[in-house]
This record gives sequence, structure tokens and C-alpha cells, in this order.
Amino acid sequence: MTNISKVSIVRCNSYERGLVYEATKKVIGLIGGITNFIKPRSRVLLKPNLLMAKEPEFGIDTHPEVARSVIKILKEIGCSVFLGDGPSVWGNQVENVDQVYELSGMRKVCEEEGCSLVKFEKRRWRKNFPLTTWLDDCDYVINLPKFKTHDFTLLTGAIKNLFGLVPGTYKTELHKNYFDIENFSKILVDIYEEARPSLTIIDGIVAMEGDGPATSGKLRNLNLLFAGVDCVALDSILALIMGLNPVDILTNKEAARRGLGQANLDFIEILGLKNEEIIGEPFILPATSLIKRIPLPVAKLAKRLIKYYPYVERDNCICCAACVDACPGKAISMKKDGIIFDYSKCIACFCCQEACPASAIKIKRSLLAKMLGL
Repeated sequence: MTNISKVSIVRCNSYERGLVYEATKKVIGLIGGITNFIKPRSRVLLKPNLLMAKEPEFGIDTHPEVARSVIKILKEIGCSVFLGDGPSVWGNQVENVDQVYELSGMRKVCEEEGCSLVKFEKRRWRKNFPLTTWLDDCDYVINLPKFKTHDFTLLTGAIKNLFGLVPGTYKTELHKNYFDIENFSKILVDIYEEARPSLTIIDGIVAMEGDGPATSGKLRNLNLLFAGVDCVALDSILALIMGLNPVDILTNKEAARRGLGQANLDFIEILGLKNEEIIGEPFILPATSLIKRIPLPVAKLAKRLIKYYPYVERDNCICCAACVDACPGKAISMKKDGIIFDYSKCIACFCCQEACPASAIKIKRSLLAKMLGL
């Protein structure tokens, strides 16, 4: 008999503190309440999506009021709560992580709510990658992703958020070693298999579409919070809202193949809001996505020729060199005239666009992509 995965969805129309707390209580309550997943007086690690040092109004990071609500709920059952992430920053990592915690609003929330803000400085090797030792130091992990599109993986949600458990600059090594999207998706599922969160709560109050997951994306007021245990089922519902088939997201396809979660919508029970209340206009997809624009068989045949590459829009560039530090293939350099790309080294992972704080990295198309109008 096929197992049914449960996903709860509630409406929350703003990040006003009281509204977010009540909505978070409700979305957890619909699937059994916090003690159904977390034992009282335990040690819990919260893993938000803290991509870069931007204020909450940019909609790039998990909103601090969502984190605050979860901290308060855990404190009510006597838990010791720790919050941390390994943001996509390079160079002097400790300084950058401090800045991310400050500008994202997480430092203030942790200070006000008595939550320990931690850094992923120590690691333990797991399979083909290291993960933070905070997984060993805590009894449970609660995953707090932000619902966003992603130029490389198409969606960043429940599974992709766990990539931040890889400490330091080793994330760059994984991008370099697994630059093909199929292989990178498998690594993301490896991490999910190794570090299964006890509960996931997704911030979809303000989501992101278009060229996410950072400054090039477009904010969308979705007004939704999601919760569940099965990250595959959660990401499948996000795909549905985006206007996609769940297995269009390769992490869903791979994780379901391994039996790590449910990607078949017939076996996902939605609690709270119903399908007709959550399905609206399909998301604007990243410029790099072929899905919904050409038939899948054609895309598979042509994908070697249909290419997308990053380039710099010089009017927006602030010459901060974040893209230079972020590039796994060392394909970007800073010259007197500005940023220069060496496309012979570019693996089209779009880490540069993800790291850019000024929305200066855009997408250029190969000749065939231009001819096909893609």
C-alpha cells in the first residue's frame, strides 16, 4: 500500500508578528502539533534559507518573523533552540556570515527570543561531502526554506535549502565537481537523505519567481505557509503552484526514485487550504528553463546546443567581486574595465548571479536558443 504524505497549507497575508505566529501555530497544528515531531526539552537546530546579506524586504532570505514564530513555539515546550546557516558567500566567510545574520534580521530575532545563533565552522564528512557538526550536536533539525525559483535547479525549496548544511567554501567544490544539473540534483538528494529534517516549514508569504533565487528574481505575494515532514511532497506542491509537474524538478524525481518521499500528487494529502485556493497564475520561470517552452523530447535532443551563460550588465555592476569569489570554475576575473568572463571555463552554474548583490549578472543565450526564440 502506498504511503500518503501530508502537507498543510495556511494563508498568512503579511509578516506582521502576531499573524505569522498564529499562522505558524495553525500550519503545524494541522499535521499534529509540534510535539508530534519534536520532544519537549530537546535541542533543535533551525535551518533557514539565508542566501545573502540583504534586508527582509528584498524577499531573498527566510523572513525573520517566520523564524521567530518557530523559536517561540519550541520555547513553549522547553526546547533549547539554535539557528544557523552556511550562506552562499565566499572569501572571508566569518565576516560575511555575520553580515548575513545582521542584515537578514536573524541576529535581532535570536537575541530577542533567547535563541543561540551559530556558525557552521566545524564539519564531519558524510559520503561525498561534509556537513556541519551541529547536526550531531542537536536532537532535531527544522528546515525553514524560502519558496523561490532558481536559475540552475528551477526551484529552491525544501530539499535545496539543505545545501546550506555544507559548511564553508566546500559548496563551491560541489558545484565544480557536479556541474551537470542531473548530477548536482543527485548530490542535493544525497544531502537530504543524510540530514532528513524532522519538520519543514516553508516561507511562501512572499515568494520569488523569474530569475531567482537572489537579486534578479521578481517578488510575488503568495501569502502562504507550508508545513510537512516529507520534503519531496512539499516541493511537489510548490512545483504544482509554479505550474509544473512535480518531476520537472529533478530533485523530486531523484528522491522519489529512491523512495525518500512522495512526488505523485495522488498520494499527497493537502490539509488546510484546498487546491483551488492555492493554484493561480503559473510562476514566471527562470530564463534558463526550457520547460513549458519546447517539448521535452526536443529539449533532450537539443540541450547540448541550447545553452545559457551569464554576462555582466555594466550599468548595474558595483565591482564588488562577489561573482569572482563565487565562481567554482574561476571563469570570472576583475579587470580595469570591470568583470570579464572566460566562457571556456564557465560551467553555467549561475553561482555568480546567485551571489551578486546588485542584480548585475544577466543571462545570454546560445545562437540556437536565439534562433528558436528561447
